[in-house]
Amino acid sequence: MMGKHMSPKNIFTVLACVFFCAVSARGAAAAMTISSPAFADGGTIPRKYTCDGANVSPALQWKNVPEKAKSLALAVEDPDAPAGGWTHWVIYNIPAGSHGLSSQMPPTAHAANGTAQGANSFGKTGYGGPCPPSGAAPHHYYFRLYALDAELPPVPDAAALKAALKGHVLAAAALTGRYGRK
Repeated sequence: MMGKHMSPKNIFTVLACVFFCAVSARGAAAAMTISSPAFADGGTIPRKYTCDGANVSPALQWKNVPEKAKSLALAVEDPDAPAGGWTHWVIYNIPAGSHGLSSQMPPTAHAANGTAQGANSFGKTGYGGPCPPSGAAPHHYYFRLYALDAELPPVPDAAALKAALKGHVLAAAALTGRYGRK
């Protein structure tokens, strides 16, 4: 029932806009960037990182994390999913001094360095690669990185991450990948 309520896709879009607008207003913090050696921004995500391949996470790199950041969080979302939005990855409490994530992150809830992962929309911990319906137009996958002024309490899923981000975002950056199935 959508009547007076916003869909998860619309809520995420509004939250992302609020974060990006707040970050832009802070000036230098907006310079944080995220990229991947596996695909260019706006490019096609290689099959290896999808349900049609090995279904492993791509390597990610970032730059210009604000000095005041205490941790980083990343959410990967597909707003084109038939259900109105699909979360492919929730990872948080990434050390602020890190410069990226290696490919093939293990699907564990906690890593030795304090990084934690929540459940994706597939109901599993860790990364779940793009898996759009066959024959549909390619979907967009947004890798959104947030620099935070605190470490987060346990967040079991994307909804909890979005709530935990409120008031803690120092900077944000996004990388978009696309994937479609014939």
